[in-house]
Amino acid sequence: MDSLITASARALAAGDALGALKRVALRDDPPALAMRGIAMAQLGEHPRARELLRRAARDFGAHEALARARCVVAEAEVALAMRDLGGSPRALLAAGATLEAHADRANAMQARLIAARKLLLLGRLGEAADALAQVDAQGLPPALAAVAQLAHAELALRSLRIAAAREALALAYAAAERAGVPALLAEVAEAAAALERPAARLVSDGSEQTLRLDEVAAHLASDALVVDACRRGLGTGSLWQPLASRPVLFTLARSLAQAWPGDAERESLIADAFRTRHPDETHRARLRVEIGRLRALIKPLAAIEATQRGFTLRPAQGRALVLLAPPITGDQGALLALLSDGAAWSTSALALALDASQRTVQRALAELQAEGRARAIGQARSRRWLAPPLAGFTTILLLPTALPIQ
Repeated sequence: MDSLITASARALAAGDALGALKRVALRDDPPALAMRGIAMAQLGEHPRARELLRRAARDFGAHEALARARCVVAEAEVALAMRDLGGSPRALLAAGATLEAHADRANAMQARLIAARKLLLLGRLGEAADALAQVDAQGLPPALAAVAQLAHAELALRSLRIAAAREALALAYAAAERAGVPALLAEVAEAAAALERPAARLVSDGSEQTLRLDEVAAHLASDALVVDACRRGLGTGSLWQPLASRPVLFTLARSLAQAWPGDAERESLIADAFRTRHPDETHRARLRVEIGRLRALIKPLAAIEATQRGFTLRPAQGRALVLLAPPITGDQGALLALLSDGAAWSTSALALALDASQRTVQRALAELQAEGRARAIGQARSRRWLAPPLAGFTTILLLPTALPIQ
């Protein structure tokens, strides 16, 4: 490796993308192309960065397997930043194996970390935990160690393990300080701020109280029956009944919780669950059927009793009832939580993360755009979607497929 490439690599490691470009901007040999690609990625020019990294990988050729593998890992990092979440992970896994075989531990760990971060974005928290278990931050360069600890912190936050999240954030901050990269320090600070911001609303007797993540975790770990409108389910202690895939049943559960300890009127339940203001006998019959389904699902947690006016919820063993509402109103909380991370998302990536059809996501985006809460950039296949940051609260509980408390 010549002196200019070495100097460019050192500048990139320190977060000085412009300094790195000054040394290799006029060169088109494979190592310079790779350095230019990484520098452009640090500057946010992701399409150009991807093009340069692909050229570098092609030009290195099959006889330079280590250099090619490093380019593949760098391109995978760019794809993650672009929210290009489709495609097979085989190339990244093969590159990681090549790096391991050549004793390039830092880049091999980075390949595993990219795979884990992609799983986190997609909400596959169990798979992400398994992937992160294979990432050993000991002995890694400080910047990479900080990113690894940030991933551990995000996983802990989304599964509401607050103590583990605080520990990982402290380690991430220490590593970021050693790295001396301002952007990384800012990212750690932003992640830590999520612990102090409101994450949900506690609804009780017609009043509301904002809760931080640790307070939400305390309620979920208590003996109370918690109806969680953020993650759409209900539970107590280790028992958890998800209802995210049963929207009508969850709407009924939430309406019953809002009326507790009193009863909810039949007309009100019909209006909430079936979205009609003119109920007839067919709606009343359907209400009885859906209440029966909900009663069977939550039998270990609570009973649903008929009253003269409607139905009432009776938590098992005389437990108290807690209703957690999202920090924002509306049906698109998970979509807004994804869009507010500052990255530009394609509809296909959003559909993957939300486990929904692309057409459903397109309709939701059109509604948000009409309300001025999201905007599109680009045209046709290159169209991406953005939303302004949701200031004042954290979106952790709005992200899809969050784990229940264990």
